[in-house]
Amino acid sequence: MIDREHDLSITKQAEVLKISRGSVYYLPRPVSSADLAIMQRLDRLHLEFPFAGSRMLRGLLAAEGCKIGRRHVKTLMRRMGIEALYRRPRTTKPEPGHKIYPYLLRGMEITRPNQVWAMDITYSARWRVASCTSRSYWTGRPAGFCRGGCRSRWRRHSASRHWRTLWRVTASPRSSTPTRESSKDE
Repeated sequence: MIDREHDLSITKQAEVLKISRGSVYYLPRPVSSADLAIMQRLDRLHLEFPFAGSRMLRGLLAAEGCKIGRRHVKTLMRRMGIEALYRRPRTTKPEPGHKIYPYLLRGMEITRPNQVWAMDITYSARWRVASCTSRSYWTGRPAGFCRGGCRSRWRRHSASRHWRTLWRVTASPRSSTPTRESSKDE
């Protein structure tokens, strides 16, 4: 790609090829003998403990008498192309048989405020709390937020009060969505 004997300078050749000049002049340094010995130990330990990450491998190396930092172990693992094996969440793979809902806003042009709203309801099992957020697509600002837990009768009552408040905030007279109070009057 780059010809050092060419009449065109190296700078101009790099500019024509749209690569940085630093990558042209960069020469990779060879791995030191100490790092090679550590990499051999890491490879042996990784075969024995494939689930071990950089922290555990650093601890195993320390038990063998090798003083090394976790970040250096991580760098060497990346250079060797090894990583800990463990179960990862499958958040983007849909479960077979589950319904895939259509995207209703595809092809729709949003031209005025309060034309499209979004609502998100999240439940945290750890805290037994449900939170609800509504957002206007036009302004992008949160229009309402409520949080309520369901541990006791008082909290259930409090949560329902928050939901009613949220409904009044998101469906206010300024919005194009009719409120429950105004629909009762008609």
